Amino acid sequence: MSNTNTDSDQLDQEAIIQQTERWIKSFIIHYNICPFAEKVVTEKKIEYKVIPDSDVATCLEALIDEIIRLDSSTEIETVLLIFPKIAAEFDDYLEFLDIANQLIEDQGLDDDFQIASFHPGYCFHGEAKNDAANFTNRSPWPMLHIIRQSSIEKALQFYKNPELIPEHNIKLTRDLGYELLSQLREQCMRPE
Repeated sequence: MSNTNTDSDQLDQEAIIQQTERWIKSFIIHYNICPFAEKVVTEKKIEYKVIPDSDVATCLEALIDEIIRLDSSTEIETVLLIFPKIAAEFDDYLEFLDIANQLIEDQGLDDDFQIASFHPGYCFHGEAKNDAANFTNRSPWPMLHIIRQSSIEKALQFYKNPELIPEHNIKLTRDLGYELLSQLREQCMRPE
């Protein structure tokens, strides 16, 4: 007798990864939100991992495990950890993010790795919830993007004026508008 919960969980994880990949390609790469993303995706050096747990401690352990694994890998450049069962509310996610960053610092990993944060309800401090600029960090699922510091330093050597990336993204997303960006993210969530 097959375990339908395991099969269903596996199927859900595959769907979550597909939704995230569509978001990366149709938004992050298509609109050049991150000018470094296309190369990593094209070279298949990005890994997507779903952490299907609702226990924060278990999710944090998974984060450290992935950083350690990434540190020993030359095949993987970056990892997107997707957390479909925790931090559905943005404020809860911010608390989780603070704990994750503190944990990385406490483990002495912050010189080598950093986290970029993404959440479906992402809202920059001081901005209105319906500001289209929030979409630069609004993802299909709560996630943490583990990035090697050395990769950032290397990429920045070949990119003029990286400090202008956020400014460009804010203008672009506001020009595209909240409605269009909402529809785009919604399309990423639909089954193929």
